[in-house]
Amino acid sequence: MAKNKTINVKGTEITLFSEGTSDFISLTDIAKHKDSANTDTIIQNWLRNRNTIELLGFWETMYNPNFKPLEFEGFRKQAGLNSFVMTPKKWIETTTAIGITSKSGRYGGTFAHKDIAFEFASWISIEFKLFIIKEFQRLKEDENHRLKLTWNLQRTLAKVNYHIHTDAIKDNLIPKELSKLQTSFVYADEADMLNMALFGMTAKQWRDANPKAEGNIRDAANIEQLVVLSNLESINAVLIHQGLQQSERIQQLNKIAITQMKSLVQNSSLKKL
Repeated sequence: MAKNKTINVKGTEITLFSEGTSDFISLTDIAKHKDSANTDTIIQNWLRNRNTIELLGFWETMYNPNFKPLEFEGFRKQAGLNSFVMTPKKWIETTTAIGITSKSGRYGGTFAHKDIAFEFASWISIEFKLFIIKEFQRLKEDENHRLKLTWNLQRTLAKVNYHIHTDAIKDNLIPKELSKLQTSFVYADEADMLNMALFGMTAKQWRDANPKAEGNIRDAANIEQLVVLSNLESINAVLIHQGLQQSERIQQLNKIAITQMKSLVQNSSLKKL
């Protein structure tokens, strides 16, 4: 629950909010079920009880690494005495508690982690507590249902986007077969010959076509193209040692580039990525 939400329990509207994975419930709203005009007094009376102080202290010990146990023990010894007074602010500031918090604004008041809030509700009314738990669970089930629907929608969209993406790869990334004129042309250096085999253009032709782009044709390549380019460089070295002319090598390298790019596009591990 990223935002404040409410549940209606036997005519009482109760506010909830989440912080990380923890759900907090308004003690102020729960207290309204008993006496809407004196909610702060009701909460303070609950906090004066020894059982309440022990509950809060044990909960903080379990979940709060910054909790101050010595201060807790001091309150524990005083709890139940007629002179003992406790407020949410005093408890929070003295012990660095996180199980109880205060919020201001329209939905403000004293809030507590659901574990603590349910115990407070039980102190107000056992029956009321059971109704709160029922409505809280219903809210969580509704949220989980919506999350499931959202996840399924996102999954469906991801599948659609994947097919759009792979079609774009097939249309734009797989090298075109070079013409006889292109394979017969002598390129100034071997790097441009490899560019032709894979990209279908020289470095200068790419710069002319992309005057505002930063870097060069290879800087703009994706990971699949760079993998194939690395392979072509190794294969080209072997073909040179075999004594093949550039016109023969470019034909072979172009065919290899087409085959390897198709393989990468259809590879199952690539689909998982």
